[in-house]
Amino acid sequence: MTEAATVEARPARRASRITPVSVFLWALRIAILAIILYGSYLSISSGRLSAAQWRDLFVFGISTGSMYALIALGYTMVYGVLRFINFAHGEVFMVGGMMAFYVANALAVTPLWISSPALSLLIVMVAAMFTSTAVAVIVERIAYRPLRGAPRLIPLITSIGASFTIQYLVRGLVGPATTSFPRMEPLRGTFEFGGFVILKTQLLVIVAALVMMGGLYLFVEKTRTGKSMRAVAEDPETAALMGINVDRTIVNVFAIGGAMAGVAGGLWGLVFPSINFFSGFLPGIKAFTSAVLGGIGNIVGAMLGGVSLGIFESVGPSLVLAGYEIPAFSQLKDVVAYAALVLVLIFRPTGILGERLAEERT
Repeated sequence: MTEAATVEARPARRASRITPVSVFLWALRIAILAIILYGSYLSISSGRLSAAQWRDLFVFGISTGSMYALIALGYTMVYGVLRFINFAHGEVFMVGGMMAFYVANALAVTPLWISSPALSLLIVMVAAMFTSTAVAVIVERIAYRPLRGAPRLIPLITSIGASFTIQYLVRGLVGPATTSFPRMEPLRGTFEFGGFVILKTQLLVIVAALVMMGGLYLFVEKTRTGKSMRAVAEDPETAALMGINVDRTIVNVFAIGGAMAGVAGGLWGLVFPSINFFSGFLPGIKAFTSAVLGGIGNIVGAMLGGVSLGIFESVGPSLVLAGYEIPAFSQLKDVVAYAALVLVLIFRPTGILGERLAEERT
C-alpha cells in the first residue's frame, strides 16, 4: 500500500515542479514559434515564390540533406560505440571527395567516360569509398586506439588535431587550389515526377543515399557484425566477455563510417562540382549538427536529422527570413541550419529520436 502511494505520488511531484527556468523556456518556445509562423505567413502570402519554386527548394534540400545524412552516420556510429565526437570525420569525407575528383578527371579523357557512364561513376564511387575507409581506419589505429582508456576530453582534442593534420597533408599533396569535377553528359537535364521537376544529379544523390542508408540499417540490424557493433555500443566489457573482438568491431565502425563518407564525397562532387583541402569542414560541421538533431548515437536519427537539416537550410531562408524583408536572406542558409539545431534542442533536448533510444536502453 505504501509503495503504491509512493508510485502515485511521484508523477504528481514531478508535474508540480514549476521553476523560473522552465517558465522562461516555455515562454521562449512560444515566442520563437510565433516568430516562425508569422514570418512564414508573411512570406507565403506575399506570393514571392511560385509553387514550382517551393518544390525546387524542397527537392534541393532533400538531396543536400541526404549527403549530410551519409556523413552524419560516421559521427553517430563512433559516438554510439566510443562516446566521443570524431571531428576528423569531415576530413575523411573531403579525402573521399578529392579521390573521386582525381579518378573522375582521369576517366573523363578516356572513351569509357562517354560509352559507359554508369561504370565510370561506379569506379569513382568505389575509389572514394576505399580511400575514405582507409583514412578512417588509419586515424583510428594511430590517433584513437592508444587513447582508448583515456578521459573523453583527450580523444576529442586529438580528433581536432587529426582534422587539421589531414587538411594540411592534403594541402601539401595537391595544393590549395579549388578543383572542378568533370561533367557527365547523361546526368544533365531533369526528370518530372508527380509535379516535381528534379535534376538528374539530385535524383541520383537521393536514390544512392537511400540505398546506402537502407543497406547500412539492414547490416547493423541483421548481420553478426552489426549485432557485435550494437553489443559493443551497449557494454564493451560484457561484449568482450561474450567473445566479441572489441578492437575489430571498433575498426569496423570506423570503416563503415568512412565508406559512407566516401560515397557522400563522390556524390557531393556531382551536386557541387568543386573541391579543395578545406571542403570537409563545413559539411562535416553540418553533418555533426544533423547527428545531434536526430539524436546522437541513433543511426535512424542521423538519417532523419540530415534530411531535416537539408530541408531547413534550403527552405528556411525563403520561408521565414524573406517574410521579414531581411536583406540577402538567401545567403543566410547556414544561420538557418544552426538555428534549427538550437530550436530542436530547446523543444526536444535529446534530438528527434534520441529520447526513444534512451528509453530502449533503460
